Amino acid sequence: MNTEHTANVSPDEIARFESLASRWWDPDGESRPLHDLNPVRADYVAARVDLRGARVADVGCGGGLLSEALARAGARVTGIDMGLKVIEIARLHLHESGLEVDYRQQSSAELAQAEPASFDAVCCMELIEHVPDPAALVRDLAAMLKPGGWLFMSTLNRTPAAFGAAILGAEYITRMLPRGTHHYAQFLKPSELGRLLRHAGLELEEVSGLGYNPLTRKAWLSRITAVNYLLCARKPA
Repeated sequence: MNTEHTANVSPDEIARFESLASRWWDPDGESRPLHDLNPVRADYVAARVDLRGARVADVGCGGGLLSEALARAGARVTGIDMGLKVIEIARLHLHESGLEVDYRQQSSAELAQAEPASFDAVCCMELIEHVPDPAALVRDLAAMLKPGGWLFMSTLNRTPAAFGAAILGAEYITRMLPRGTHHYAQFLKPSELGRLLRHAGLELEEVSGLGYNPLTRKAWLSRITAVNYLLCARKPA
């Protein structure tokens, strides 16, 4: 692997998510929130892009929850992650699902350099708050897109509500997530992420809140962006 283009990763973050690899596909394990949120995220993408035959990159794909959902909807998916163990789990799960996904242990910079302007859509869910240089990640995502292509991202807002829900609630009270999963200072407000998108040459189309009740395990789109939010942007044609 060309280490010149892997600087925008945190070894601690990779190790933390690799520790979850063996139970990634357990809907009642540590990845339970990802399982609960995944249908809403997949539907959000499918409502805006005709996935039948579309080439889609899933950046920070983890064990492949979103990648498989997009492939099931007809997309030709390339899933990348820097964690080898989670990529191995993702590949292994294809034997169970019978789907086809091109999984790679690869950084966003490497994919952007190898296949610029190649994807109809790029998804990057719950990754940007874990990288050292968010602006560099956004530039990579923009570079992957074809003219007219769509970018979909989800992350956590930097608000007291998000601190209470994602850190105090999920990591310390309910212990749904391992402690240290999130760092409040790395959360981005929608206005801040929107600015990064504009600087990368993208046009912000929409921002939606993402509601989640961990007790009922229900997730839904919302107007309230105080905790989680989804957004979509386009590369000008």
